[in-house]
Amino acid sequence: MRTFVAVFPPQSVREALFRAARDLPASKAFRLIGREKLHLTLKFLGNVAEDDLIRVEQALGQLRGRHEPFEVSTSGFGAFPSERRARILWVGVGEGSGPLRAVAQSVDDLLEPAGFEIERRPYVPHLTLGRARGQGAKLDAASVYPPALRFSVSGVDLVESVPGEGGVTYSVLETYSF
Repeated sequence: MRTFVAVFPPQSVREALFRAARDLPASKAFRLIGREKLHLTLKFLGNVAEDDLIRVEQALGQLRGRHEPFEVSTSGFGAFPSERRARILWVGVGEGSGPLRAVAQSVDDLLEPAGFEIERRPYVPHLTLGRARGQGAKLDAASVYPPALRFSVSGVDLVESVPGEGGVTYSVLETYSF
């Protein structure tokens, strides 16, 4: 099963971010992600055999008690790999990015003994809003600001990504509160 570890903002935050992305001048150049799918990915695990899922769940269970709940606030729009050749449209994280990096590092550290490689790229906390429809789009993020939104992070979810006729759906397998 295809899995990842993530933080899902409250529905009201996801709704506001979806509306902000839809109202961007460049929004037509992107396939926006459905509001129910907006999340902060901490680690993508890829295909995990059901037999290996128990090791993943046991490893992530150690997150409990390692971190305290914290607040996160959204920051500006951005794009990967760049605003001039935008393939991925995202909104960043301002306040709370340090604790998110610490949680992502803990997830990496706990899953390494379970056979998952440590991520070598620096963790950039963001919520993916959409993917370019073609070769890439131009995003002028400096001229448009998303709403300033805050929410509390008090745990992470182990999520299964299930492909289907209507696209991918997410199913939370387990929540690890701290």
